[in-house]
Amino acid sequence: AKNYEEALRLYQHAVEYFLHAIKYEAHSDKAKESIRAKCVQYLDRAEKLKDYLKNKEKQGKKPVKEAQSNDKGSDSDSEGENPERKKLQEQLMGAIVMEKPNVRWSDVAGLEGAKEALKEAVILPIKFPHLFTGKRTPWRGILLFGPPGTGKSYLAKAVATEANNSTFFSVSSSDLMSKWLGESEKLVKNLFELARQHKPSIIFIDEVDSLCGSRNENESEAARRIKTEFLVQMQGVGNNNDGILVLGATNIPWVLDAAIRRRFEKRIYIPLPEEPARAQMFRLHLGNTPHSLSEADLRQLARKTDGYSGADISIIVRDALMQPVRKVQSATHFKKSDMLRSLATTRPTVNTEDLLKVKKFTEDFGQEG
Repeated sequence: AKNYEEALRLYQHAVEYFLHAIKYEAHSDKAKESIRAKCVQYLDRAEKLKDYLKNKEKQGKKPVKEAQSNDKGSDSDSEGENPERKKLQEQLMGAIVMEKPNVRWSDVAGLEGAKEALKEAVILPIKFPHLFTGKRTPWRGILLFGPPGTGKSYLAKAVATEANNSTFFSVSSSDLMSKWLGESEKLVKNLFELARQHKPSIIFIDEVDSLCGSRNENESEAARRIKTEFLVQMQGVGNNNDGILVLGATNIPWVLDAAIRRRFEKRIYIPLPEEPARAQMFRLHLGNTPHSLSEADLRQLARKTDGYSGADISIIVRDALMQPVRKVQSATHFKKSDMLRSLATTRPTVNTEDLLKVKKFTEDFGQEG
């Protein structure tokens, strides 16, 4: 349909795909040679198109308008693509967190190192962009990793609240996976385009390992293309990602693809809470509920819950709060004995094996927090 500008853009995008495929996906020399030949062919076509468009501009003719006047089919093509893009972007609009979760840094018990690292990496560049110029550039990708239930997603909520003048996208694999062939990578591309339109923006991907696990021979072509699109969008040629931060969270960082892991320049370890943080968690979860627990009781509970995650402590408190309901005829508020009874029946959800795996990953790839 003589839509040369669009053809040039698609050729350039195809070349980026081929370059990533040569670097990360092609395992045999024959496959690499075949992709390289295609890459050269597409580059040659792109150069010819670029020269043609330059000559058109010199003659004072706009190629898009000429295409519209000479060929009626171009109307249907250009109109056919825009509604599709619009539909995909509308699908992703639900990922934008319009109403900020009311979670402040003070609501997050412990994790002082992680909070400081996130303030430096996320909040400062958004609030004081003039400080991050020249060689001092903000981080483009941050990975929160650690055992389950330690508060990674909760920290992301605090980031969404504190970074109040930025657009916060909260996405999961279900937002980006599609049953239609080729639509998943389009959703990834449109997610980043939407983030560029609404910058400064933060893209939070929970359980990022479900989308970006290590590549292997048994994975589907669709999963491989999604990873390649992520790589292109996070640090691809010709993509301006200024003002965009990708924040990922995972319990199993060792399964992440090596190329994706490299894109997360800063890695922040979210460990199991220490004793003072556990005592603070008991206070936060109790809130304004009437109780007879003293500070000494809370410290004792904190000592008894060594190895428990924040989620485990939340379950203990919720179960303890139900104790007076179970004996509602005689009790008006719960006591320390109720908490100890709940503690006796609740076991930690993080085992030693999980912690050893996270420790090994931290030793191999570093961390902050």
